Amino acid sequence: MSAADLRRDEAEALYRHTIRVLTVAQILSGAGLAAGVVVGGLIAEDMLGGKGSAGVPSALFTLGSAVASLLVGRLSQHRGRRPGLATGYAAGAAGAAGVVAATALDSVALLLASLLVYGAGTATNLQARYAGADLVTEERRGRAVSAVLVATTVGAVIGPNLVSVTGDVARSVHVTPLAGPFMLAGAAYLAAALVIFARMRPDPLLSSRRWAADAAREAPHGAPAPSAGSPRQVRIAAAGMVITQIVMVGIMTMTPIHMRDHGHSLAAAGMVVSIHIAAMYLPSPLTGRLVDRVGRRPVIGAGAVVLLSSGLLAALAPADSMVLLSIALGLLGLGWNLGLIGGTAMLTDATPIATRARTQGSVDLSVSLAGATGGIGSGLVVAASGYSALSFTGGAIALLLIPLLAVNRGPGVPAEPAPAEPEPAPVVP
Repeated sequence: MSAADLRRDEAEALYRHTIRVLTVAQILSGAGLAAGVVVGGLIAEDMLGGKGSAGVPSALFTLGSAVASLLVGRLSQHRGRRPGLATGYAAGAAGAAGVVAATALDSVALLLASLLVYGAGTATNLQARYAGADLVTEERRGRAVSAVLVATTVGAVIGPNLVSVTGDVARSVHVTPLAGPFMLAGAAYLAAALVIFARMRPDPLLSSRRWAADAAREAPHGAPAPSAGSPRQVRIAAAGMVITQIVMVGIMTMTPIHMRDHGHSLAAAGMVVSIHIAAMYLPSPLTGRLVDRVGRRPVIGAGAVVLLSSGLLAALAPADSMVLLSIALGLLGLGWNLGLIGGTAMLTDATPIATRARTQGSVDLSVSLAGATGGIGSGLVVAASGYSALSFTGGAIALLLIPLLAVNRGPGVPAEPAPAEPEPAPVVP
């Protein structure tokens, strides 16, 4: 058996092991995602006062997610995915614990600082999708990303529906019930950090680099060098994910506030958020196959159309209609899923293995900053003009992706990957 065959077998075995480890970690961390979505704005409204402040938690933990994206990406670049992801999840756990303490002490300063740190968990949950793509070829990359994202569904859907249960637990220890979901988030993120630290060996990114170096040494003299990637393709992928994120965060942040203002219970808001989060992650296997077979651009464009539909439905739906709001938030999650997986696959295609983690961290920084803008802007827009105006605006912003994808279809952008054969071998240059 040749050295290349041995590398392929080793890569396939490591890919399967890495996906198993990431699946467990993502199920755990998914439960941590829900706290800020369901009750973050409600805590801010109670502690800071006024609807204009309801978007502050989303903005803060998204801003914290931005900083963490960069730091986790840099740490992964130098040390590998394992220390990067484990550190990020541990920071998210610390932030969640700080939010609980802030509500107990009625400390606004501690709340704001803790929300920033809590954002590291969200950033790490998303950064994990790149680890699944380190070990596969372009033809299989969408499915690799989706395999990691879909695992988040279990925890992310269960989490919002435990609002009442965790609220009772918080009340039993003399903490406001709204802090209950953050107690769950702290435990979930800490467990995810321990799983990654203990089980993600060998490191997928470091292994890919080693195999690439071995293959380069064995390549015949004069063989073509691996592609250095396309900066234009990186920009398109980044723009797709940035626009998708700003729309999703903006509408999602204010929906629980909008529902509570119109007589819906906290449990009802948790149910709608569960549907939204399920739509963010559950369609991932289908989206991954579409990305691999149809192409990155068409899937991103489809995401823009779905986000537009979501914004229009949310704006026009009667405030007392939980059914229509659920459909609107489901479409919002689906549009995000299409944009994120399509953009992630395109970004990974365009980045060489030697600098991949750093570039991915920088792009996720921009994505998170866009989410922070959407989070804080959403509260201001609703306070000034109402929820319908926010939803219309979000739909219009999503539509900007269509001309962006069309205008940048020029020279210098690599062709979309051809349809894949079933289960191609993992990447070994």
